Amino acid sequence: MKSITPVFLWSVALCLIILIWGAIAPVNLENVSESVTTFFSNNFGWYYLLLVVVLLVFCIYLIFSRFGDIRLGKDGEKPEFNLMSWFAMLFSAGMGMGMVFWTTAEPISHAFTNTPNAEAGSAKAINDSLQYSFFHWGVHAWAIYAVVALVLAYFKFHKDYPGLISATLVPLFGEKAMKGWIGTLIDVLAVFATVMGVAATLGFGSAQINSGLNYLFDIPRNYGTQLIVLIIATVLFTVSAWSGIHKGIKYLSNINMGLGFILLGMLFLVGPTIYILNMFVDTIGSYITNFFEMSFNLAPQDEEARGWINAWTIFYWAWWISWAPFVGIFIARISRGRTIKEFMIGVLFVPSIICFIFFAVFGVSALNIEQNGIAVISDLAIETATFGVLQEYPLGALMSFITIFVIAIFFITSADSATFVLGMLTSRGSVSPKGSVKITWGIILSAMAAIIVYFGGTQGLQNMLIISAFPFSFVILLMAISFYKAARNEKMTEKLKLKESKKTTHSRYK
Repeated sequence: MKSITPVFLWSVALCLIILIWGAIAPVNLENVSESVTTFFSNNFGWYYLLLVVVLLVFCIYLIFSRFGDIRLGKDGEKPEFNLMSWFAMLFSAGMGMGMVFWTTAEPISHAFTNTPNAEAGSAKAINDSLQYSFFHWGVHAWAIYAVVALVLAYFKFHKDYPGLISATLVPLFGEKAMKGWIGTLIDVLAVFATVMGVAATLGFGSAQINSGLNYLFDIPRNYGTQLIVLIIATVLFTVSAWSGIHKGIKYLSNINMGLGFILLGMLFLVGPTIYILNMFVDTIGSYITNFFEMSFNLAPQDEEARGWINAWTIFYWAWWISWAPFVGIFIARISRGRTIKEFMIGVLFVPSIICFIFFAVFGVSALNIEQNGIAVISDLAIETATFGVLQEYPLGALMSFITIFVIAIFFITSADSATFVLGMLTSRGSVSPKGSVKITWGIILSAMAAIIVYFGGTQGLQNMLIISAFPFSFVILLMAISFYKAARNEKMTEKLKLKESKKTTHSRYK
């Protein structure tokens, strides 16, 4: 079949190997992958920190550079989606379900469980908790996504290259190399990272939805319920994937953005409003003031502090890198027609600000409850933390009900986006992969998630995701260099043409 490519075959084979390993020996998979993950964190933590800073500096440079007016499409081409739909899809694809739970769980952990550099429960720990949450979910994360998405959009829509990770490296290594086994390896790595990340997220997401239903309606919290959630979600995101990006993902993303902000507004009004505003403003100041210190902090003399950095900052940077092929390809697909300057400002700052607002409202509401001894949120599991917070405020049941819908739609849009990206990567870069290919990947993702949940191998697969980030980080650097080389050559060619045009005009009227 024409749709069956080497990338598809090798990717499926690799996923099956990991899946069988996780099913037969989940503890062994977790132990081996955890050892490798620890090795990378201890020996290459410095590399991850430097890499992310370099990518962020590169993004800022592009905003003010001569490349800012280059359009990610043909000259004069208008953006495919309006701003609101673009921002909604950016946010849904980039953060998804993680935003619903980490907005409460992460600040609570930093403040009362595993603090960065202060005594648990102290004023400094509480202040630091929100600052480091902003740091982990802010411009550093989005810079990783932005570079991958920009390079893909530039080569696909501006240069008419195939929509593949490997195709972006043609200016460095040549077309022959990228159409050979090296190019296949690069694309398989991107597919592998995407499958591992989304499958683990779907498995975790089904547990989150089950937890919410148990919390609200006393529905049994077990594998059977989670499997039913997975089956229903699979049907929904398969229908969405079949209908295409303009109908499925766009509409679901817009609905979820609206519901998310309704939930945000309700909690802001019934929660500790003034405390939220004060903490938000104060944390923005702390985030800006300590920006460079946090960006380069490795605590080489403090083993305990270094352990925290490995567990959180290095973990997050590797996590974002591993998700970069998935989120980057999707952002590239929805950003056609925008200039590089507009793209960078939009991708770097708008989702970051939205993340800050969500963390301020949900995080401070959670901190307020534990600070005042109303409830001990830090004792709750991650998947129930948000419900534990909401029940302590007026309209808690209604807000919890909306939260379940938000999680469910994030669940569907994440899987929907992933099936599109996987279809694109395994269909020779087609921006309109066949519905059958997308559905095939949707079934594979759900099957993996179901087995992950059953055998409890989620942590092992998350570790595999972190491991996959290391080799792909070098690919991201090469992509940035390749883009710079191609864009510089384009500007030099334009300059020469302009010079020749002026020379011709001058000689004509001489």
